[in-house]
Amino acid sequence: MVDHDEQARRRAWWAHRQGLSGRPDPASAADVLARTGWARSVGGANPYLTLFARMCADRESVDKAAQALELYELPAARGCTYVLPAAHFGLGLQVGRGATNGELSLLARLGVPRAEIDALADAVLDVVGAQPLDPADLKAALGDRVRSLGEEGRKRGAATTLPATLGLLQSSGALRRVPIDGRLDKQRYGYVRWDAPATALTDEEARAELARLYFDWTGPASLGHFRWFSAFSAKDAKAAVAGLELTDVGDGLLLPAHLRAEYETFEPPADPAYHLLAGIDALVLLRRDHPSLVDGDPGLPGEPPVTATKDLTDHPITDRGRIVGLWQYDPAAERVVWWLFGKAADPAALGAVVAETEAFVRDQLGDARSFSLDSPKSRAPRLAALRAAGGTG
Repeated sequence: MVDHDEQARRRAWWAHRQGLSGRPDPASAADVLARTGWARSVGGANPYLTLFARMCADRESVDKAAQALELYELPAARGCTYVLPAAHFGLGLQVGRGATNGELSLLARLGVPRAEIDALADAVLDVVGAQPLDPADLKAALGDRVRSLGEEGRKRGAATTLPATLGLLQSSGALRRVPIDGRLDKQRYGYVRWDAPATALTDEEARAELARLYFDWTGPASLGHFRWFSAFSAKDAKAAVAGLELTDVGDGLLLPAHLRAEYETFEPPADPAYHLLAGIDALVLLRRDHPSLVDGDPGLPGEPPVTATKDLTDHPITDRGRIVGLWQYDPAAERVVWWLFGKAADPAALGAVVAETEAFVRDQLGDARSFSLDSPKSRAPRLAALRAAGGTG
């Protein structure tokens, strides 16, 4: 079991590697994502909060970078959508491509042969061009080539053959999904033709490259952490790291050898470095091990401890890599509602960061949704729980 001081140093190191040491990064948004990890996107605010925390990027600059394809939201690891830098477009698509097999298998069980999906894909590519077409436009243009899968399909989440076909074309890089209003935190899209960049790597080489990036982003991490992030089989994950020079720093956590000397001499910052992050920020999500970032077993009254849940129920407040509190945004009050597990080491510094994040969300985002179905109404119980615990805001 790692002792408290070593765990604090380890957390501060993770924050340091994540660009959360306290100073805004002057690099471009794409550079930040390349160096600290892809930003998970599920129709929520995480991509914006990720870049605001690391480089004080405003929404307009991030949106412009997406429009210029310096970064973009694509299906990547596990087939899940992330905002990636342009340098990783091809890699992200390649390592996530196998995730579409599940949807194709479901369609096969519903009586849809692969040949029918391939024919529909060809028809989609004949219809889609440089101007975005939304799913309703596509369905109208394709007519009866889109098959309804009836009540059984709806029960299984596949009402027609079109969504899986669009997913297949996105994962292959033949189509690109375009936000209707240019926002990364909305889920209204059109589709355009695209010729995605390729990596020239074999699938084995692509898996190894993802492993190299991953342990640079968030090492020390375990092979199990990497398997969760990548969804690789045990065999493929072991093969992916086999050529990497990883060293065990204890507790089964692996670190690239080229970082070992820096890691061993690393000293946590003396002053607090507060950040209001999204619940799926890379600091938390890459390892999906938020209990390792928490001291003790804090919890809201009447709820399980924060460490007992599989994922965070609220956004975290961090200080040098340690989760020290939770927050949500109340659009009606235009306030951040936040609760600390204990006393702040520097109340003035924390208050300034809360005020900065609140202004960013209020003036530029309008809300800080966790995911696409998050809404002020669905969030009301979380806001009430934070306030009932004595939260501020």
